[in-house]
Amino acid sequence: MSMTIISLKTENGGKPEDSYINRIELSDGSLFSFRICYLPKEVNFDDTAEGGEITAAQEEGFRFASACLRAEKTALRLIAGAEQYILGLTRKLKRRNHNMSCVNAVIARLAGLNLINDRRYAQLWIESRLRLSRSPRRMLLSLCGRGIDHDDAAAAMEAALDEETEFKMLTRYAKRHVIKARRKKNNNPEYSFKYVLKNEGFSQYAINRFFEDETAL
Repeated sequence: MSMTIISLKTENGGKPEDSYINRIELSDGSLFSFRICYLPKEVNFDDTAEGGEITAAQEEGFRFASACLRAEKTALRLIAGAEQYILGLTRKLKRRNHNMSCVNAVIARLAGLNLINDRRYAQLWIESRLRLSRSPRRMLLSLCGRGIDHDDAAAAMEAALDEETEFKMLTRYAKRHVIKARRKKNNNPEYSFKYVLKNEGFSQYAINRFFEDETAL
């Protein structure tokens, strides 16, 4: 049984055009809200008009686009609450039973709009933990463990750590760990701890400054 379009409305809530919210009502009582950008490629929106008939494939395309819009609204609520990153937001949408094809389409759109940005998330995550006695290496491992790309995590680390911030971070790390390091038997404990700091991702500048500053500890 073919269906016809009873009404077709567009809310010009933004630009470009594919960001508009469209609403379509069908003769069987179905009502879908969607963005054109979520319509499958085989569904040509320009062929859609009030009073016209639609095929089963077109109806399925409108259902998919409508499901994408629902997933997008969920994603935007999560983003409004806290900074998100791609893998984390994908998992949250999946847990809320959104179709994975819809989730992937929504993630791609929101990333393209820079509403989710892994590098920005990583930098904010790092900055929120600078007062902890952690090293750059351990922070990078934590971010990568969350699903952040290593290059994005490293770039975020570089952006978050200016010379003074890194020095303070190293000092906090050293105050917590230097006693343990000095207890280890070694003919050159200073060299041993320098190696530890280097291995933990601190720059040579910060390490040299730390050992030159008698008040650091």
